[in-house]
Amino acid sequence: MGHGSSKEDDSSSSSSSDADTKPSRISRLKQKLHLHRHHHHHHRKRDSSHQKLHDADDFAGIALLTLINAEMKFKDKWLACVSFGEQTFRTKISDQTDKPFWNCERKLLLERNGPHVARISVFETNKLSKNNLIGYCEINLLDYLARDSDSDFETFDLLDPMSSDIVVGRISLSCNFEDPIETEKNFARRILSIVDYNEDGNLSFSEFSDLINAFGNNVAASKKEELFKAADKNGDDVVSMDELAALLALQQEKEPIMNYCPVCGEPFEVSDKLNTVIHLTLCFDEGTGNQVMTGGFLTEKQASYGWMFKLSEWAHFSSYDVGLNSGSSASHILVCDRKTKRLVEELIDAKIVLSMRAIYQSKIGLGLMDKGAKEILQTISERQGRQMNSVESAKDIPKFVEFFKTFNEFFVRELKPGARPIAYMERDDVAVCAADSRLMAFKSVQDSLRFWIKGRKFSIQGLLGKEICSNAFVDGTMVIFRLAPQDYHRFHFPVSGTIEQFVNIPGCLYTVNPIAVNSKYCNVFTENKRVVSIISTSEFGKVAFVAIGATMVGSITFVKKEGDIVKKGDEFGYFSFGGSTVICVFEKDAIEIDDDLLANSGRSLETLVSVGMTLGVSKKKQAGARLPTLDSCVLGD
Repeated sequence: MGHGSSKEDDSSSSSSSDADTKPSRISRLKQKLHLHRHHHHHHRKRDSSHQKLHDADDFAGIALLTLINAEMKFKDKWLACVSFGEQTFRTKISDQTDKPFWNCERKLLLERNGPHVARISVFETNKLSKNNLIGYCEINLLDYLARDSDSDFETFDLLDPMSSDIVVGRISLSCNFEDPIETEKNFARRILSIVDYNEDGNLSFSEFSDLINAFGNNVAASKKEELFKAADKNGDDVVSMDELAALLALQQEKEPIMNYCPVCGEPFEVSDKLNTVIHLTLCFDEGTGNQVMTGGFLTEKQASYGWMFKLSEWAHFSSYDVGLNSGSSASHILVCDRKTKRLVEELIDAKIVLSMRAIYQSKIGLGLMDKGAKEILQTISERQGRQMNSVESAKDIPKFVEFFKTFNEFFVRELKPGARPIAYMERDDVAVCAADSRLMAFKSVQDSLRFWIKGRKFSIQGLLGKEICSNAFVDGTMVIFRLAPQDYHRFHFPVSGTIEQFVNIPGCLYTVNPIAVNSKYCNVFTENKRVVSIISTSEFGKVAFVAIGATMVGSITFVKKEGDIVKKGDEFGYFSFGGSTVICVFEKDAIEIDDDLLANSGRSLETLVSVGMTLGVSKKKQAGARLPTLDSCVLGD
């Protein structure tokens, strides 16, 4: 840890040169404390912002996860990634081998109501472009830490990403648990190791002074003697590791020694002792001796890219972030998986992304649409629809599926009964998600325009049409369910009630991809072909349900008719081949949308949901009613 150079400086200094050598020594200490500040700086800054614990009672501890080694079926240079919540970390790249050894570790904050499942992915490397995912496994860390085992590590099967029935290798890992007291002590131990020049496990006043100066807190620096005496509980003129831990904890409650993180520079809240200790523990990587995984990535795909992608990021040809993306940034669509609370990247062919950006995010592209390209899209979609209904289309169905006559039959297939449990089935005051989709929810249309929809002149009246739209809808809550081609393409009722009417609205067949929705040059939702239905309910008033067609989706089929009494979770209809969207509009003050959905939408981040998950609760009967939680929703396979 560089102790040798510190000793050399210490021994070579004299009383006459102390003034000259001390500033340089303090500078070196600050450099050690800021060891990772300039490495992946933009990633680290974003990474640290995700370490905030909002409720102290939710703190479950800190897990130290170590990826030790793996056994693969062929030789290559390997790297592994760990995705947990909205963070992804990667190991170093191994030597050319079929038994890669990493021994790379990372600390993870565990929350009782936060993410529990870590996804571990192993890639074969390609120096020029992206690396290839070979195998993965998913581990519930709380379950792992609670297991009854004497072994220091465990081995897990790595599954083929194309077929979870195939094992492609095995990976060995360990995971240890720190309680809050151990967290404080371990942080103090790592701090102490940097300034413990004689390596006796204690800090003399001189070493203690250097540490306080390195923190850069002028108030604390002026009280070094007072702080040293307060820390030296047994009066032996040195501060031990336990005494330093006690001082840091006590001062963080009274008058903090550290106002900012010495690693990433993030400011601390004076009264938030627990979050300060957690933040410092996760940020500070010194003292373990093991290789620490590189952090600051959002998804495993980003973490696994080769140097060509990193060069494009550096040159601002491409960027990787949560939220509204336009131009070149729109090549990466990130969504939050509600079940695992992990960020995932939507897979879209690069050529399709490029063409959509050229068409929907430029005046020239939309100008071409106005000069006849709309009709071309309509013709292509209709032709594709006819082709997918033909017997010949069955050749595109995966080989293991044999009982569908056409591709569209396969595409709109039903799920097994019970595969999508409906949350709080007995309670009509709880609304549920209407589709397997990427969801955005907004309390008002103004919020949707601020965080998501950037089309010109979007309005609820334009979406629903003058025939149906009422003033209550204009100021109401809007929920967008975006279905991708790989999703289950049947949509269901979010509420119980009676179908009052259907209204067909002709239009275009623009794509419903965020690249188009986030474009300021077009109005996807108000210009596309759609069918608006009104559901009358006792709990939510009237609910508008809008099924919107899209490119390659020329057909919207309903299995219910006007006058039918329906139950939430019942099937309502389906889209034929392609991506598509459902929008539900609730009357003003009719529904309280779940907090996690609103929070993600407020960050312009779609949430991956399944049919039957909770959406919100009626405001009419909230008094005394228990709000639904995601824990109540158990997904089937």
